[in-house]
Amino acid sequence: IRNPKLETQNRIEFRPSGCAPPMNTHLPPIPTRRERLYRRCDTGDCMKYARLGRSGPRISRTGFGAWAVGGVNWGPSDDRESKRALLRALETGVNFIDTADVYGYGHSEELIAEVLDGFGREGVIVATKAGNDFYNAGPDDDRGYGPIRLNADRDYLVFAAERSLRRLGVETLDILQLHSLETSQLQRPDPWEALYRLKRDGKIRWAGWSVKSYLETEQALLLDEYHELLDCIQVRYNLLERDAETVLFPKAIQYGIGVIVRIPLLFGLLTGKFAPDARFSADDHRHFNLAPAKLETYLRRREALRPLFEAFPGQSETQVSLRFCLSHPATHTVIPGCRTPAQVDENMSAGDLDPIPPELIPPLPG
Repeated sequence: IRNPKLETQNRIEFRPSGCAPPMNTHLPPIPTRRERLYRRCDTGDCMKYARLGRSGPRISRTGFGAWAVGGVNWGPSDDRESKRALLRALETGVNFIDTADVYGYGHSEELIAEVLDGFGREGVIVATKAGNDFYNAGPDDDRGYGPIRLNADRDYLVFAAERSLRRLGVETLDILQLHSLETSQLQRPDPWEALYRLKRDGKIRWAGWSVKSYLETEQALLLDEYHELLDCIQVRYNLLERDAETVLFPKAIQYGIGVIVRIPLLFGLLTGKFAPDARFSADDHRHFNLAPAKLETYLRRREALRPLFEAFPGQSETQVSLRFCLSHPATHTVIPGCRTPAQVDENMSAGDLDPIPPELIPPLPG
C-alpha cells in the first residue's frame, strides 16, 4: 500500500491507518532445553544477554559473525571446521548469529541453516542483510570482493529477502539489515519502504541497517527520520576506529535503537597476533584492507593501547578488545568472526566480562 505522502515528501509514513506493522513484543527465550547452554553458570562464568534496543530480541552480548564461514574473501575455508565453530558457539550460550546474503553468495546462510537444523532453532536469532547485489552483477562490478554492486531498489530488496528466507529455511527472517548502502541510496524512499513492507507482511520480525564504514557521522542523521522503523543498526567500531561515538551512538541511545558492533578486532589485527610482515593471499580481503602500508599504520597506533592490555594480565588482547566494544552504553552485542572452535572459546568469553572502567580506556591513538 503506497502512502500518498511518499510521492511528495521522499519519506515513508510507517504507520498508515490500517497498515501498522505488528509490535515486536515477543522476546524469544534463551534456549533452556539444552543444559549445555548453561554448563558454565554453576561457576558464575556465564554468557550475559541484553535486549537489542527498545523493541528487539534478547540476545547474547557476544554473537557469532558469519562472514568468514561463507568461504569467500577470507582465504581457504573448511565447511566442517566452520560448522564445528558455529556449534561450539551455540553450546557456549551464543544465541545471536550475524550473516548476509552476499557472504559466500548465499553459502553462509545455508551453512547456518544446516547447523541449526541439527542443533535446534529455539531462541536463536539470525540477522542477515541485503543490498549487496550478486545476482545481477558482472566482472566490471568487482572491487576486490567479487562481482557485487550495491542495490537499494525496493523490489530488489524484497526479492533478496525472499531468497534468504529459502536459504535459511524459515518463513520469517528474524532481522533483515540494509547492507552498507551509500548515503545517496539511503536518501531515497526505496530501501526504507522495502523494510516497512517486509515487516508489515510478516517476512521480517525486526528491521535493521548496517551503517557504511567510515560514514558513521554522515549517515547518523538518517536516524532522525527513520528511527520509528528501525529496531537496530550495525556499526564498525573498535579500539582504533571510534567515529561512531561522536554522533551515531548518542542518537541510537536517544531513540532506543539496538547497536550491533562489527569489525571489533579490525580483521584480526587487535588479537595481537599480526607481525609487521604479515601478508594475505589474493583471495583474502585483508590483502587490500590490511595492505602493508595500512598494516604498518594500524600496528603503530596499536602500540598506544599497550597499557590497556597490560591492565588485564589474565585476559588476552582479543578479549580486552571485545570487552572495550561492549563497554560503551550504546552497544548491545559484538560479532567477532570465528572459523574454529578455539577462536570461539577465546572470543565468546568476552560476553562473560563486565565493562572496562572508563578511566582505564585510553584516548584514540593518533
